[in-house]
Amino acid sequence: MDSEEIMLKVRITVAERALLRRLAQGHRSDLSEVVADGLLDILPTLHGPARSYLLLAALAEPAPCALTVWLPGPLADLLVPAAATVAGATGVRLGSGSAMLGAALRLWLDQDPQLLAAHLDLMHAGRSSAALVAA
Repeated sequence: MDSEEIMLKVRITVAERALLRRLAQGHRSDLSEVVADGLLDILPTLHGPARSYLLLAALAEPAPCALTVWLPGPLADLLVPAAATVAGATGVRLGSGSAMLGAALRLWLDQDPQLLAAHLDLMHAGRSSAALVAA
């Protein structure tokens, strides 16, 4: 990437990690790129108190796997105001960009895998990931 990248560590479940790997493989990219795409897909939908509580619920579930990802600096910078929005709506501070990323990623991965693959395809003009996710 042309811009500075930021390394973040997130906690996800084994099933979420497996789905993320299948999406990356189907998209012919690495996990960091799929996480960035997922963040771009989910962030615009995270407005309002109901969504803020869903983010907190995503963090409340145990997540035994640590995953290190690299995000473009400007995208990682969006995690700070998103976390502030959650704090404003719920009164709970997430504490870090990694926590916000983990919550958003887990919400994104909680969708239908075919829908996730279709969104990735749309974002990248048809690079097919749908076939591998279905396997």
